[in-house]
Amino acid sequence: MTYRVVQFSTGNVGQHSLRALINHPDLKLVGVHATSPAKVGCDAAELCGLSTPTGVVATDDLEALVALGADCVVYTSRAEARPMDTLHHLTRFLESGTNVVSSSLVWLIYPPHADAWLVDPLQQACERGGTTMYVNGIDPGFSGDLLPLAALSLTEHAETITVQEICDYATYPDAEFTGVSFGFGQPPTHQPPLFIPGVLASIWGGTVRMLADRLGVQLDEIREHVEPWVTDEPIDCTMMRVEPGQVAAIRFAVEGIVGGERRIAMEHVNRLGPTAAPHWPFPPDGRPGVHRVVVTGRPGVEINTHVGLGVDHNRAGVIATAARVVNAIPAVCRHTPGLVSTVDLPVDLLPPLGPLSPE
Repeated sequence: MTYRVVQFSTGNVGQHSLRALINHPDLKLVGVHATSPAKVGCDAAELCGLSTPTGVVATDDLEALVALGADCVVYTSRAEARPMDTLHHLTRFLESGTNVVSSSLVWLIYPPHADAWLVDPLQQACERGGTTMYVNGIDPGFSGDLLPLAALSLTEHAETITVQEICDYATYPDAEFTGVSFGFGQPPTHQPPLFIPGVLASIWGGTVRMLADRLGVQLDEIREHVEPWVTDEPIDCTMMRVEPGQVAAIRFAVEGIVGGERRIAMEHVNRLGPTAAPHWPFPPDGRPGVHRVVVTGRPGVEINTHVGLGVDHNRAGVIATAARVVNAIPAVCRHTPGLVSTVDLPVDLLPPLGPLSPE
């Protein structure tokens, strides 16, 4: 079956999902949304670096795209900074009969954890349109849901689950969003948007709660931990220039606490260059980045995922984010209406969680 698809936005992630849609034999691109006047009217191929025109040109007319009656829209706009506009876009597609796969609104990675102001209008739009919406990516997303579920299926009994992104962001050309969000190039006393209390838990707490729910565990609380690292030497990289006394690495975690102990955690160690935070963990085998899950238990399991084979690891992460949602289109289009997560799609076998019993 061929699915008719609209691409919404052509930025960091959208250009890659657009290319994937054009090249996919079972997907037919029928529309493209662009906000920039410079992109409106351009052929979709031009917007993602392909040479053969598609005949599909970008528009900023939301209602024209809704009227196409596509099977699915791939929504990759940077929605967290303008959630109400995004809600309007998504509800229009969903209530009109167009399913949604998205790397945006990452609070919806696990919908049961998300707030009612976000869930309720989207769920109601799904019911009106008989449609389904799925949000995912690589992190948050794959690294915190599918990867730990795979590791847990190999374990007789789990004690702890730790998911990590350990990645050098130096080659990532996104100072305006990622750099600002993480506080790179700022004094350590500066509080970037990502580390306002409650924000980390709203983004990564969903996957912590998802794992707890799947394992039948009641969390006592979710805790946040943030630790900046300040350079004493200037650092020049693609991301930005960092002066002495400014933050060049950050380590943070969202932790699920059971019985006073950390049982489930989503951790990040992100640095600008290999000299930053030399005492913090590095990826294995000299690689610049890894998405890893470590399960302690019987037996302990560690899975290391590298998405930088043959391409810069930061660019690969963006490609993987796009691929994660594009590849979900057929399953989402076939699913019963509503907001879904990864646990609604695969079949998994999971162990108990808690202290090991004696042999």
